[in-house]
Amino acid sequence: MAQIGTFSRDESGVFTGSIRTLTLNVKATIRPVERDNDKAPDTRVFAGAVEIGAGWTKAARETGTEYLSLKLDDPSLPSPIYAQLVQGDGSDWKLIWSR
Repeated sequence: MAQIGTFSRDESGVFTGSIRTLTLNVKATIRPVERDNDKAPDTRVFAGAVEIGAGWTKAARETGTEYLSLKLDDPSLPSPIYAQLVQGDGSDWKLIWSR
């Protein structure tokens, strides 16, 4: 697993941070959205004003700890990246990518 981002969360539930891969190095926000059905994402990921992904709230099977399962896509990427935003130490949140 590789950490490709670090975020902080404000009182309204918006995450602010950065995503860094071999092809991406952007400041990003992850914003909650209203869902219109059960399969719709809980959040949208933005780099500036451009939407680059979506996220769904999940819970770990063993601990019940909530995290965000994200799908990130950008024309510079050969295929979408699937990652998890998990709470780290203190108020930090880590964006973790694994194959």
